[in-house]
Amino acid sequence: MKTIHLALFGPGKVGRKLLEQLSNSEEHLKNSSGITVKLILVADSTHALLNPNGIKSDWDNGFKKYSKKYSFSEIEEYFKKHEFANLVSIDTTASDDFPHKYFNLVNAGSHIIAANKVANTLSSEFYDELRRELKKNNKNFIYETNVGAGLPIVETLRTLHLSGEKITRIRGVFSGSLSYIFNTYSKEDKEFSKVLEEAGILGYTEPDARIDLSGKDVGRKLLILARELKLKKEFEEVKIESLIPTQLNGNTSLKEFNSRITELDEHFQGYKSKQLKDEVLRYVGELNVASGTLEAKLISEPKTSVLGQIEGADNIFEIYTESYKDQPLVIRGAGAGAEVTARGVFGDILKISERLN
Repeated sequence: MKTIHLALFGPGKVGRKLLEQLSNSEEHLKNSSGITVKLILVADSTHALLNPNGIKSDWDNGFKKYSKKYSFSEIEEYFKKHEFANLVSIDTTASDDFPHKYFNLVNAGSHIIAANKVANTLSSEFYDELRRELKKNNKNFIYETNVGAGLPIVETLRTLHLSGEKITRIRGVFSGSLSYIFNTYSKEDKEFSKVLEEAGILGYTEPDARIDLSGKDVGRKLLILARELKLKKEFEEVKIESLIPTQLNGNTSLKEFNSRITELDEHFQGYKSKQLKDEVLRYVGELNVASGTLEAKLISEPKTSVLGQIEGADNIFEIYTESYKDQPLVIRGAGAGAEVTARGVFGDILKISERLN
């Protein structure tokens, strides 16, 4: 029986769902894969619950009762003291700062799984330095959920590239939240502000919907895919069309933005009025390998096209290569929500376990 020791950083929506899935699959993992998963740390930005013997499935109650404030050096000392075999740290935070701690985690003996996209979208210097550190310490870094939630985009692209397949273009709907918004807005007679509110209630958008509407999330995903193809690109080189009107794109507070949300209606009606009868709106990301351009923008797409036919919060990716030049390789599926993202992280745990003794 192989034991994987897990340290979870970020017990939010995705982190909670992941722990629930792991708990529900405990017996199945033992019987089907010979794996025991032992949770030895749960930490948010200020407090941590530690137990080298394993944290029970009711970790939430334990966290409320027994978690303590911590410094990151204490986490490192904890890892080094117990020398956990097959130690995997999971980043399900939304933190811009936490990825800088990956170096500390690796040096303390941990592999890393990240749902957080930040580490792969910082400067090329950071990106390369992290990979050198991982290689030096013989540690794995898996981040399939960075693009497409639970869909196998990153691994598929990497496999194609490593096999020598010449990839020429990647195009698709990369954002589950924007997919839902424009699927609904294109088909139904609703004001844009109402559709945006519905997306928030369903948990598709961030609490601050401007994060989704900025298009930056799609830009980051494009950058991640470009770097998988060994293109030396920076986030600043991605051309991103923001969907936030100028008057709301300044220094407005979240409260003010929400109070003025109906101002979005006229803005997006302008896009909708330009649609032909057989078209739908899609916020599309496109990477052209030959020209080295990365672009995220709102377009009108024929309803009958591959991108035009998606539904709900689906993501879809068209990968054009020398072998798939006329009919691209298409990967499609649910692209938003804590459950599918957590399931993708679960899959990454299994991938790492296959590589470990």
